[in-house]
Amino acid sequence: MSENSFTDLARRDAERHILAAVDESDNSRRAIMYLADFFGNDKDVFITVLSIIPEPSEDFFPTDVDREKWKTEKKAEMEKVLAGYRDILLGAGFAESQIEVRLIIRPCTSIADAILEEQAKLRCCIVVVGRRGISHKEEFIFGSTSNKILHHATHCAVMVVE
Repeated sequence: MSENSFTDLARRDAERHILAAVDESDNSRRAIMYLADFFGNDKDVFITVLSIIPEPSEDFFPTDVDREKWKTEKKAEMEKVLAGYRDILLGAGFAESQIEVRLIIRPCTSIADAILEEQAKLRCCIVVVGRRGISHKEEFIFGSTSNKILHHATHCAVMVVE
C-alpha cells in the first residue's frame, strides 16, 4: 500500500465514511439520490457504493461454463447500475476521490451479514440501504436484509431509505 493510500485511509477514518449497500432496485437508487442531496457539497464525506452478488452454489448450473457466463453477465449488468449511481453522486458535487465503488461476487448465506462484514472492514460510520418492500409473509420466510442490518449493526448508524 502506498503512503498516499495510508493517508487516504487515515483521512477517511477521521471523517465521515458512508457505506451505501445497493442493488438495482428503485429503493437503492432513491438511497443514492438521498445521499447525493444530503451530502453532495460536503468535502469531508466519503462514500463506498457496495453491491454484493451472491454466488450460486456449484450445483446450481449444469456446467462451469454456464456458471461463469451467468457471473459475467450479472457483473456487467451491475457495473452499469453502479456507474449510474456514481454519476448521480458526481453530479451532486462529490469529487472522484470521495467515491469508491465495490462490486463483490461471493458465496454468502446472508447479504446482510456480507454487508456488515464490509462495514466492519472499512470502518464506515453509517450504513445506508434501500428497503426492498417485501411483504410480511416474504419477510417471515426469507428475512429482511435491511431489518437484519438495522438490528445487528455495531459501531455505526444505519439509514434505511424507502
